[in-house]
Parts: sequence; C-alpha cells; structure tokens
Amino acid sequence: MIVWLNGTHGAGKTTTSALVQQLIPDSRVFDAEKVGETLMDITPGLPWTGNFQHWPPWRPLVVETARRVLDYTGGTLVMPMTVLVEEYWREISAGLAEHAISVRHFVLHADQDTLRRRIEGDTLLGPSPFRLQYLEPYAEAARTWLHAEAEVIDTTHLTPDQAALRIAEAVKR
Repeated sequence: MIVWLNGTHGAGKTTTSALVQQLIPDSRVFDAEKVGETLMDITPGLPWTGNFQHWPPWRPLVVETARRVLDYTGGTLVMPMTVLVEEYWREISAGLAEHAISVRHFVLHADQDTLRRRIEGDTLLGPSPFRLQYLEPYAEAARTWLHAEAEVIDTTHLTPDQAALRIAEAVKR
C-alpha cells in the first residue's frame, strides 16, 4: 500500500510523513522528489521545463521505483509529494493500479494565509519564492479536482502529530 500525502508547500507533508511512518507498522518514507532530483542531475541537462514533474520520465519512474521498493520490502510506503496537475496524478495512480498497488491519497490542506505564513517563516529552508508560487496552482487544483480525489486533512489548526494520527487512524480502518 501507498499512503500518498499531497498538498502544496507549507502544508506539512515532509514533517507529517515521518510521523505517519512511525505510526504505521512496516512502513517507510519514499520521497518521490528524489526521483526528480536524479533526473535533474543528468548532464547535459534535460530540456528545461521549470519543474521536474513536467519531464515525461518522472511519473513512470515514480511508479516503477515505488513498485520495486514494495516488491522488495512489502509493507507500506508513505509518500510526501505535491502533485497538482490532474493528468500527472491520473498517470501515477493508474500506473500503481496496474501493479495492484492500493493508494490512500490524502491532501494536507491549510488556508492560504497559513501556508504563506509557514513558508515565509520556515527556519530550515527560509522564505522561498519558488514555494510561494505554488499557492495559487494548489488553490486551483483544490477547487477543480484535488479535494474530490483525496481525503482532505485540514492542517490549519493541527500540529503535525495530530495530522499524522488522523492519517494513521484512517489507514488502519
């Protein structure tokens, strides 16, 4: 099984994924961003798209990597990864379904002011124009398809521990 934690920057995916992993026996965190980073390391570089998710190899490589890890280890993968393009989500989820991998898709949501405040106050990464530019695309995805495709956990007033507990309890049901 995969527990996919979606949502935009500042929603708490990375922090929450580590906590969810501690609550679900036989689980591991797999950050699909690492697949994108591997593609970014290719030299000479792939054609510039502004986001590694736009590179056609990224999506099937995420599916194949997750499949191979699950074949090797069993258990559950907790995957914190923002996917805001519906076509990309469909491609990934269909690819996982082809391998009979079940996915529990959660969206960590927070209101725009909270997200902006978290991004601007991030002491680890610092304020990030890159992260801020995804607030509106996230809001659009949430309105048009994303929230209908997932279990929404509103993190506006939750600690990461509380969000992780809600997710782990939902998965165990």
